[in-house]
Amino acid sequence: MPETKHQQKVGSRLIVWLGLMIAVVLGYFIYTGIHGRVEAEANLQHATETAAVEDVNVVCPKAAAPIDEVVLPGATQPFVNSPIYARTNGYLVKWFYDIGAKVKQGDLLAVIDTPELDKQLEQARADLASAESNLALSKTTAERWQGLVKTRSVSQQSTDQAMDNLNATQATVDSYAANVRRLEDLVSFEKVYAPFDGVITVRNADTGWLISAGVGSPGKELFQVAQTSTLRIFVAVPEVYSRAARIGSVATLTLDEFPSQTFHGRIARTSESIDMASRTLNTEIDVDNPAGQLLPGAYVHVHLGLPTQTRSLTIPANTLLFRSEGLRVGVIRDGRAQLIPITIGVDYGATVQVTSGLTPADQVIVNPSDSLISGAPVRVTASATGPTQ
Repeated sequence: MPETKHQQKVGSRLIVWLGLMIAVVLGYFIYTGIHGRVEAEANLQHATETAAVEDVNVVCPKAAAPIDEVVLPGATQPFVNSPIYARTNGYLVKWFYDIGAKVKQGDLLAVIDTPELDKQLEQARADLASAESNLALSKTTAERWQGLVKTRSVSQQSTDQAMDNLNATQATVDSYAANVRRLEDLVSFEKVYAPFDGVITVRNADTGWLISAGVGSPGKELFQVAQTSTLRIFVAVPEVYSRAARIGSVATLTLDEFPSQTFHGRIARTSESIDMASRTLNTEIDVDNPAGQLLPGAYVHVHLGLPTQTRSLTIPANTLLFRSEGLRVGVIRDGRAQLIPITIGVDYGATVQVTSGLTPADQVIVNPSDSLISGAPVRVTASATGPTQ
């Protein structure tokens, strides 16, 4: 009996110890699983945060020499360029001047044959003559009736009818006369004259061609006459250099076909308004060209002197970000990207001139992504030297 109790106690202790061991083992596995999961989540979060940091290349802006003038592209245009259209329908009988010919105001350029219009004019003149004959008869009758009514030989009613007939006949004569003048004007357009002194730059018709009147006709203009003794040059001056576009100031012009020669023009007028889309001031420069040395349509470099020297920087064009709020570049500050507004002076193609917004010490992000926002963490992987102009 005592042994049985002892065995029971031993068995109870074994069961307790066995339960404790199982609990310890289960606790260990549970702890290990939770710890592994927490560590995996921490590693995942760290990897996510690391992947969220964008790798970027940067470049430092390069200081450019102080600018005392700005060079802008332009193209020469005739001071007056007029297309010459026909004002009457017919066949081209003859033309007298070809392209390149210099003409004076009033020179006969071409003659158009309009037989239908000539016949209409003859008919209108005949109708006018008939109406004038009727007017003379109506006038005589009215004067006679006015004399007879005084002696009561005719009634007042008959006299009034005679006067009304005279007025109606006079109106008919006026109408026919206006029609004759209209047709005479159209017939006068059979001859095409030069409207001003200039050069024929285009001839679009030849002898025997059917000519249609008006701008809206399917045919083109007969000629184009350009006045080239004075040329216009329109230049889009960036807003930052708009002070250089002073009316009356002199502009220097250079052309590739005259490498050792300069020409001079004068700023005649500006639009007095900055274009909202391009942020430029439309400026017209007039150039005297009495010898015709400069040709219309030539590409020119326009040099405008600045009132004060301007210091600027140059950066690659692939650093620019075009956003709805305006032009931006990404700059790294304290390990994060900041979108900075800048002002562009001159676009050189591969590089651009920056007149405000940056310093030479700034690190500008090259090829920034469209999703880049201010405050986003970035990591510099490469740094390049400043751009060359």
